[in-house]
Amino acid sequence: MVHKYSVSMEKELKSLEEKVFLLLRLYHDTCKENVKLRKELADTLTENTKLNEKIHTVAGRLETLLLNIPDEE
Repeated sequence: MVHKYSVSMEKELKSLEEKVFLLLRLYHDTCKENVKLRKELADTLTENTKLNEKIHTVAGRLETLLLNIPDEE
């Protein structure tokens, strides 16, 4: 069965088709960007954890040094 659409109906269908393809492309682009951002977030959280550990280590060392400074009389 062959459908014969009016010219305006054909234009509307073509426009709708283009919009659907654009939406799909934007969806896929967003998915890719989300994967990239999730990896960046995970990497940043890992680095943050490492830096916090270093801060606590240095704070402990500094406290030890400060406690070992002789009192001035």
